[in-house]
Amino acid sequence: MTTQVVPILRVADAAVAVAWYGQIGFEQVFEHRFADGMPAYVGIERDGAAIHLSEHTGDAPGPGLVYIWVDAIDPFADHFGIVPDEMPWARDIEVSDPDGNRIRLAERR
Repeated sequence: MTTQVVPILRVADAAVAVAWYGQIGFEQVFEHRFADGMPAYVGIERDGAAIHLSEHTGDAPGPGLVYIWVDAIDPFADHFGIVPDEMPWARDIEVSDPDGNRIRLAERR
């Protein structure tokens, strides 16, 4: 048996959030609405890691913080125009999505 933990982040507009997370390699894998015009609940994945994005006001009122390990931090740092922080355990950067959720991307030392 495997255990997978999936953070849920509150977003105002799932389509905008999906596009933003595309910058760091996530792709949409599903979208669910209870009916037309209802809030969206969207799943995104990158290399087997999943995040759920919810427009539902009762879900994860946030903002949240997600720590994501990547193989190389420099391409992301360059993309966002950020100099990585040099920590004892990693080189990392922190960015915020359009809804104020904080995303830390880190390369192991």
